[in-house]
Amino acid sequence: MRIAIYARYSSDHQSDASIEDQVRTCQAWIDANGHTLSEVYTDHAMSGASLLRPGYQKMFEDARSGTFHILIAEALDRLSRDQEDIAALYKQLTFAGIQLITLSEGEISELHVGLKGTMNALFLKDLAIKTRRGLEGRVRQGKSGGGKAYGYDVIRKLDEAGEPVRGDQSINEAEVQIIGRIFHDYIVGKSPRAIAIALNQEGIPGPSGKGWTASTIIGNRKRGTGILNNQLYVGKRIWNRLTYRRDPVTRKRVSQLNPPDAWVITDVPDLRIIDDTLWLEAQRLQEARTRATRPDKGPDWRDRRPKHLFSGLIKCAACGGGMTLISRTYYGCAANRNKGTCDNRLTLRLDRLEDAVLLGLQEHLLTPELTETYVQEYVREVNRLQAEVTAIHEQGAHRCHTLDRQISNIVDAIATGEPATALLDRLTSLETEKATLKVQTAQSPPEPVRLHPNLAQHYAAKVRDLRACLNKDDTRAEAATIIRTLVDEIKLHPVGGELCIELVGDLATLFSYANAKKKPGSCEEPGCTEWLVAGIGFEPMTFRL
Repeated sequence: MRIAIYARYSSDHQSDASIEDQVRTCQAWIDANGHTLSEVYTDHAMSGASLLRPGYQKMFEDARSGTFHILIAEALDRLSRDQEDIAALYKQLTFAGIQLITLSEGEISELHVGLKGTMNALFLKDLAIKTRRGLEGRVRQGKSGGGKAYGYDVIRKLDEAGEPVRGDQSINEAEVQIIGRIFHDYIVGKSPRAIAIALNQEGIPGPSGKGWTASTIIGNRKRGTGILNNQLYVGKRIWNRLTYRRDPVTRKRVSQLNPPDAWVITDVPDLRIIDDTLWLEAQRLQEARTRATRPDKGPDWRDRRPKHLFSGLIKCAACGGGMTLISRTYYGCAANRNKGTCDNRLTLRLDRLEDAVLLGLQEHLLTPELTETYVQEYVREVNRLQAEVTAIHEQGAHRCHTLDRQISNIVDAIATGEPATALLDRLTSLETEKATLKVQTAQSPPEPVRLHPNLAQHYAAKVRDLRACLNKDDTRAEAATIIRTLVDEIKLHPVGGELCIELVGDLATLFSYANAKKKPGSCEEPGCTEWLVAGIGFEPMTFRL
């Protein structure tokens, strides 16, 4: 039988040797039982509280496709420490006919899932409490509670017992010069975006080792993020400003701002690198230049409707970043505008982008194959509704005959001298039901629906009316939602001084009928042509504007 191994360790403080040890012990079990190793899935320095692990996701995908018969791991907590996730994995593996075995627990059953899952969940909770307690004690001693702030280096040393001493930091003089420059440039009037672009053009790495952005400079004042808001630069360490929780739907960590009385603030004068005059002036200017762009209260941004038809779907093919509106009517590369790290300076007008994409959708929705599919589905749905109406009418007529027979039996029973009280109540109920059914079945059975002979032309007219649906108040929201479901991503390629539009997403079902590199020639605007190019698994549309 084909067996797969899954191995994982949790943090950077552990070694890759942990993975090797887990695989070796699992391999020994496979050899002892005479099975064949099919695949090894590993995740290095990744928490078991999250499913967003590449090795785990690949294992899960292969399990659904039947790549192996048995999954083996060192222990159940190597797969996940979340009780819900363990139960879901066990259910999926059982459905796929895959046996789950661990070296610690043996063959996993529902009992292991319940007990071990609960124990792992309690372990995570207890670990979080102990870790938090230890971090708070370290911060109150003036040491770092974790993370690396720009402008400082982590001091790595050992105590007398040979154990690592954690939380000590030293000032990085080279980065201090950059921080002082950022404060000075901001105070003299430069915008955070201009500062970020200048730093990127000079090749100065940002805090993450990548490029600078405006948010890296300005951050969020309430949350204390950004170079201009880091109070460590004036000798104050603030801990517990934010609380992180894992969203059960997205599986991602979400931060929430704690009330100020929950913050732990300690003075660390030896780490001060900005004087009070410079700091206070930067804070005053932030207050003066701040404008309310996203209120703290109100609907979550994920629940807001996109402002424009394809908002959030447009990407720059040169750098992979997003394309945003750089004015009221033109899309441009956000990385070029905000960071200066992309050379794509081409822009595209909003209305031309929308018209080109809609034109392409119309062109491919009107292929003979898709038109025939629409007609078939329309006829099938009409027949289904017709059958439901007919069945309801026939059931009503049959019920009426049954009621007539029951009423006749009750009348005969009364005539023969049976006790009449209960029979009369039953008779009244049956006659009431019969009267209701007679009203419902009084009309003649529905006649067969006659489909219009120009049904295909009707479909074509609806497709050509996409833009009109987007302009009507009563159909705009629904039409926009349906159109956005057809497109996962719109890539803008700079080619020869022009932007070439490539659609990516669930268009495979639409474009699989088209031939590669076929030129419909449907774009009527000057300088605009259209063709199909080979894509990954489908043939996306491309427009040159």
